[in-house]
Amino acid sequence: MLIFGNPKAGTPLMQTVPAAGLDLPLKALVWEDSEGHTQIAYNEPHYIIQRHGLDAAFAANLAAVVPLIERAARD
Repeated sequence: MLIFGNPKAGTPLMQTVPAAGLDLPLKALVWEDSEGHTQIAYNEPHYIIQRHGLDAAFAANLAAVVPLIERAARD
């Protein structure tokens, strides 16, 4: 389990819709499957925005973490 948080990005979401805190900080689950391949699962930022009814402009607050999650899974 990898946990990615940034108060500058997440706090405005939680101030707007406190229930968004259920999905923050962002989490990613990384595992090796039975064939030896790395798998990763996480909630896409747009899903979190839609789930909590946040303005689409907030997606930028979360999008920067996706490359970090994918890089962490490779390393």
